[in-house]
Amino acid sequence: MRGDKKEVEVENDVHALAARVLPIREDLLEKAAQARLDSLTKPKGSLGRLEELARRYVCMRGEFMPALPKKAVAVFAGDHGVVEEGVSAFPKEVTRQMVLNFLAGGAGINVLARHAGAEVRVVDMGVDGDFIDIAGLIDRKVVRGTCNMAQEPAMTRQEAAACIMAGAGVAQDLVSEGVGLLATGEMGIGNTTPASAITAVLCGTSPGEVTGRGTGIRDEALARKVQVIERAVSLHRPDPADPLGVLASIGGAEIAGICGFLLGAASLRVPVVVDGFISTAGAVAAAAFSPSVTDYLFASHVSVEAGHRIQLAHLGLSPVLDLDLRLGEGTGAVLAMGLIEAGLRIYREMATFEGAGVSPESGKE
Repeated sequence: MRGDKKEVEVENDVHALAARVLPIREDLLEKAAQARLDSLTKPKGSLGRLEELARRYVCMRGEFMPALPKKAVAVFAGDHGVVEEGVSAFPKEVTRQMVLNFLAGGAGINVLARHAGAEVRVVDMGVDGDFIDIAGLIDRKVVRGTCNMAQEPAMTRQEAAACIMAGAGVAQDLVSEGVGLLATGEMGIGNTTPASAITAVLCGTSPGEVTGRGTGIRDEALARKVQVIERAVSLHRPDPADPLGVLASIGGAEIAGICGFLLGAASLRVPVVVDGFISTAGAVAAAAFSPSVTDYLFASHVSVEAGHRIQLAHLGLSPVLDLDLRLGEGTGAVLAMGLIEAGLRIYREMATFEGAGVSPESGKE
């Protein structure tokens, strides 16, 4: 009975977290922000989506003149038992190796985060391996890799809930350090498979519509990947109305961690820039717990993965960039951070017509 009680408690924690995510109702602030943008020394709306990004950031934070934010990307890592089904071009050992690469500063996310002026925080949610005395690693390990979802549930409900709460804790810790703009990243060989399965179930599509090549698998492996996802969904029959059950049966530790990270940040009114397909699967799950979470999200880019546009349409988010990216790690998210900051700098630093002594538009052609 003790285990049952603990499971109920951690599930209650997840639902309490989701309940703390409140929709943004800042009509007056939005109008004030738009009025400021319109007062700047430029034709109205001439900076297009940069103005939109600035206005949304202002409303997310609930401040008319927010400071330029400290930026950080959290890279969540986990292994996947479904790799046993031959769904990835790389062996699962690469997950651990790439975590070490992140910590050494040598991965794509490290390079682009340095360019964007963002800190990289690496989180072990479920890597099937140990890291002993590794400086900089945030240890939130819940499982040592998930189980093979094509044969059994990937996790228990308690494990999935623990991953969500661990991800929320990471967001809360970063916010307490003064971070005002967060981003998601991930690493997990095989993780496009659970991401595709989650997307199919929660977005109401077939696995074939949302499953792509991931790390670059060939046609035969892609067909097998779709079949594996269909088998897993048929085996577990996850209920879209029960997102915790979805994450437990066909999810991944790092995807559940991202889900919690988004809920935790949104509960504190701190915006998150969501990366590509796998991170957006976490966002789809977060929105299933609390639809209001999307008020606090920026979609960084649209991936070449087949299901990413479906995810973004489901969430009602418009991507900032379209660069044919498919690396993951948070690379698209930190690139978009630069544009969000650019919009905020325009909002904060550009002169007004009145302040610069420049005549505004006359209203005539």
